Amino acid sequence: MAVWCQDEAGPYQTVPMAGQTWEPLGKARCQPHDYERNGTAKLLTLFHPATGQVRARGVTSATNAALHPWLHAELEQILATLPAVTSPEADRPPLAQWQTWEGRPCPHQSPLRLILVWDNLAGHLTPDLVIWLYHHGVLPLSTPLSGRWLNRAESLQRILVRRALGGQHPQTPDQIITWLEDTVVGWNTAPTPFTWHGKRYERRQRARARRHQRLAGSGATCFSPALIAR
Repeated sequence: MAVWCQDEAGPYQTVPMAGQTWEPLGKARCQPHDYERNGTAKLLTLFHPATGQVRARGVTSATNAALHPWLHAELEQILATLPAVTSPEADRPPLAQWQTWEGRPCPHQSPLRLILVWDNLAGHLTPDLVIWLYHHGVLPLSTPLSGRWLNRAESLQRILVRRALGGQHPQTPDQIITWLEDTVVGWNTAPTPFTWHGKRYERRQRARARRHQRLAGSGATCFSPALIAR
């Protein structure tokens, strides 16, 4: 099963952005204390955590009229790259069956091919969009309230925005869009996969094991005496 995450980053204003910049040592760039409100920009994002690939588009407005056609076009391209489903529904893995997610078989629908994780934006519940997704074998999964960390697109967007806008002072929304899209192109040249229990998780587990030691297999732990001595 292919899993993609979708989100809309922004809006970002034409104001000085906090962050570091490449400047000569001791000659930090001074940001102006005033600015003009020339509009805002957003970044429509589709993220594939397994490979780290990103599909994104900068817009000045993320209304249904802008978001839905973009989603249709991008998802059709993604589905065209996936292998065709040739096995019967009952022979597929449980997570690749509609019955697992819907509680009942759906023989009249296209085979389930892609899971789309997104937030609870009101426009995501538009009947035309939901029907289109189901007819194309796409299962939309909305993250629960206060569960943004479950959508990997949220984490990726913070990285992209920090790289594109950190320490800068954009003057127009078009400039913001250009910087964001250029950053996406740079990211896709060497994408980083986002996986659960990856290298970062393993580092945290090793660090915790160094800080704590089990007591005679009882399940209780204590701080390492070596660390206490330090």
